[in-house]
Formats: sequence, structure tokens, C-alpha cells
Amino acid sequence: MEKARAETDRLFAMLAPEALYARPVEDRHRLVFYLGHIDAFEWNLLARRGDAAPSFHPTFDALFARGIDPAPGMAPSDSPRDWPKLKEIHEYNLQVRQWLDEHLESLDAALLQMAVEHRYMHAETFAYLMHGLPYSWKQGPAPPAAVRPAPVTSWRDVAGGMVLLGQRADVFGWDNEFPRHEVRLNDFRITENKVSNGDYLHFLQETNAAPPHFWCLADGEWSWRGMFGLIPLPLDWPVWVTWSQARAYADWCGKRLPSEAQWMLAAQGTGTVNFDFQQFDPVAVDQARGMTGNGWDWTRDIFAPFEGFEPHPAYPGYSADFFDGAHYVLKGASPRTAALLARPSFRNWFRPDYPHMYAGFRLVEE
Repeated sequence: MEKARAETDRLFAMLAPEALYARPVEDRHRLVFYLGHIDAFEWNLLARRGDAAPSFHPTFDALFARGIDPAPGMAPSDSPRDWPKLKEIHEYNLQVRQWLDEHLESLDAALLQMAVEHRYMHAETFAYLMHGLPYSWKQGPAPPAAVRPAPVTSWRDVAGGMVLLGQRADVFGWDNEFPRHEVRLNDFRITENKVSNGDYLHFLQETNAAPPHFWCLADGEWSWRGMFGLIPLPLDWPVWVTWSQARAYADWCGKRLPSEAQWMLAAQGTGTVNFDFQQFDPVAVDQARGMTGNGWDWTRDIFAPFEGFEPHPAYPGYSADFFDGAHYVLKGASPRTAALLARPSFRNWFRPDYPHMYAGFRLVEE
């Protein structure tokens, strides 16, 4: 918990105070919400569950209880004046942490694990949000300029067979990771690396497709919009795109995005690279031999429950609220994904046109 707190606190400390009242992503809360949300979630889950502890600030318990994922254009129309002052939120967070630390030994271990992983999730999602802020509002290292060309796409044969999906029943997992089950697959081929910026640039030039969110065009030259600065577009880095953009590229190539099961089978034994907060930006696709890391991988599968799914009683809406046919599964990890969440069974999901994700893709032939 201390390590997870340090990671989220570090992100908030990078921002100018006025940045916290901004809304860099229209379909999400203002950043100030997340300053209170993470600790409020832990308070509501660990201290208030079953009314074990009396509430010292019911208004904040409710205000910061849950984030939003509205359909495009349906975000709330609040103003910065509608939110509490930063000093009040910091005092609330401090009081929550003091209570939890004093009662740590008596807390349910599984719920404590849920709280830690939830905090780590927001360490990543908050990074997506702050990525869109003006550079003058945040402090951090500018990305290194890269000048290598895009590597040639290579393919790997994957022998079909049985693959296990889901988490073991005797260890922690989120409800959508259960129950564990087998899926049989035929032989297929998968690209050794993620599709690169250079590959996607060729597609864009051929089709006049929309550029990725992380690209910026100025004076006829493309740049990469990093967290802390602009650099010439690194052609050998993975392209980070929406699901719809990934699907369009796959269609153009006459290929497909992998299924969740195909990704799982192909990832076996490949290892991890560029994850667990090692840096803010990707590395070259041919330097990332592990399939887990350097950006999430889109799959073609709609986020849906496994047969026999049961919502977690402590957080019944975590997954079930998103089994709506409007979200797609991602596998792997990004540079801002905690090691805890890079386990093979973990399932991420987002809307197909949400452009802020650190997500790339691979192609398969069947």
C-alpha cells in the first residue's frame, strides 16, 4: 500500500495546482476528482464496509466514490468552482490513511489487495489524463529523440492447442478473471512486434486515415506528443491507437486483430518489457521482445463475462457495468502498468474510439 501511495502521490506532485481543476479529457472528471477518489474508494471499501467505522466526512465519501465512463459527449457540465479546495481534500486523504494504517492488521486481505490494485490502476489512468495537459502545467523528463527507421514486420508461427484463460481460484483476481477455463485454438501466425509508427504512417499516407491521438503535425512534419515534450515521430516505436484505428489497419492489411485466447497463447514464455512505471514513453518495437509491456494490445474480443461469472460482492459493478457490448478487451501492459496488473489473466477494457490509451496492436493470420 505504501508503494502504491507513493506512485499516485508522485503523479499529483508533478502538476501545478491549477492543473488539478482542468478537464484534459472531455469524457472524464476534472483531475481534482481523482485526488479524492482513490482514498475515498479505500475508505468506503475497507473502513465503511458494513458501517464498521463512522464516517467523518459523508459528503466526500459520496462525492469521490466512483469515476465515470460516459458515452461520448455525455460528460457532466460542472465548473472548477463546484469542487472542494485542494487543502480540504488533502486533509480528508490524510485522515483516511491514518485510520487505515492504524487498522491494517484487522482488514480483509483480499479487499486490501483490491484497494492496492485499484490505486495502481489509477496511477495508470491518471497518467492518460495528465498526458493531455499543457507542458507548462507539469514537470518531468522530456522523451529521448529517436531516429531509427521502422523495423521490417516479422511473423511468428503459433501452434494451436489448449490455452488457459482466467485466474486460479486460490489467488486474488478481479471478478472478470474468473472462472478459469480452457479454450482450444487452431494454428495461427502473429506479428513478432507491435505495429510501429512507421507502419502506420504508411497506412495513413495510403488511405488518408485519421492520425493517432499522440501524433502532432506541424509544417508538414509529424511529431510524437510525449508526456513532457514533443519530439520528431519515432518511427520504430509502437503506434498507440484506438481499437477502431487498429481494426481499420488490420482490414487494410487483410489481417485480423488477435482474439484474447490467441494473444494469451502467443504470449506464453515471452516475458515482459517496459512496464511497472519504468518510464513514460515506449521503446522501439524490435527492442521489446516480450509481449507484455510497451503498450497494451487491443484484441478483437468484446469485453464480456466468462461462462459462470459471478460479480464480486464488495464491488459488484466493477465489471458487470461494462458488459454492454461497447468495450473491447486489451491484454498485456503499458509503461505505466504496475507489475501486479501485468499478470496473464488480467483483462483491461475500453471503448473502441477512446483515443487516450497507451495501447497498440499486433496482427494475426489464421
